[in-house]
Amino acid sequence: MQAETIYAAVNEDFLSVDGLIKNQLFSNVPLVEKIGQYIIDSGGKRLRPLLVLLVSNALNATEKHYLKLAAIIEFLHTATLLHDDVVDTSDLRRGRDTANAKWGNAPSVLVGDFLYSRAFQMMVELRDMDVMSVLANATNVIAEGEVLQLTNCKNPDITEAQYMEVITAKTAMLFEAASHSAAILCQASAETTSDMKEFGLELGIAFQLIDDVLDYQGNAAEMGKNVGDDLAEGKPTLPLLYAQQQGDEAQRKLIRKAIREGGLEQLDAVMSAVRKSGALNYTIELAKEYATRAAARLERLAPSVYRDALFALTEIAVNRTK
Repeated sequence: MQAETIYAAVNEDFLSVDGLIKNQLFSNVPLVEKIGQYIIDSGGKRLRPLLVLLVSNALNATEKHYLKLAAIIEFLHTATLLHDDVVDTSDLRRGRDTANAKWGNAPSVLVGDFLYSRAFQMMVELRDMDVMSVLANATNVIAEGEVLQLTNCKNPDITEAQYMEVITAKTAMLFEAASHSAAILCQASAETTSDMKEFGLELGIAFQLIDDVLDYQGNAAEMGKNVGDDLAEGKPTLPLLYAQQQGDEAQRKLIRKAIREGGLEQLDAVMSAVRKSGALNYTIELAKEYATRAAARLERLAPSVYRDALFALTEIAVNRTK
């Protein structure tokens, strides 16, 4: 199943979510709407709201409350992007200037705060304390993950376990929250709700592992970001950690220096060392393991085009080039 087919399965719902997002961006402060609209319109896969829509339809949701939930998830994700770009001093996302590059750091942070608070206003409207609990916890864990990643930057002694802790909190948690809260809202059984929670978590980990691979073999034009960004920021991602562990003495010294200092002065040499070490294949295989685990969580769902689309997502997550 192609990506276009996956989105087509919930196309009508997606249109409704887009309308809801635009309506909820209203503000008496013009700059808030301007920046919010800019970041929302900048494209992206919208995988997290897609998860809400697919899981809800796969579970035969009888009410359309899940549309608001999908919009909430997208607002939470967009807020984290605005904040991340400031922290990472990024100037390119999805092939466009970041909001902080266009308007500055302060407006970007404050509009991110607005999107968070608007998301929580919408959560209250759902009137489901279990969903609110999941999303509030996820928001907290994501913030912790961002801080943890910041403290790990430029530290070549980070372990693989510490790296996995960061990506689980920073990225996979919102995937988990999307599929988990959708199952709760649909009043699914405890067993199915647990399956959907774990599905989102494992899919999110697989997605981030491949993201970190693409930083060393992706195409900047295709990805809409700068290849080598993680290296420039001194982020010790799994490809770097594995290459450091498996490389010879010269390669280890090179990679440790690159992590400690950040920057792209040694980009070609580091990328060569990463490729020669087998680090990319190692990371891809680990991503496939998580994708396989995620797919197994779908076995108990009733057959449907939506379940097929969820299965397809686990394949696309590890076979993408952007």
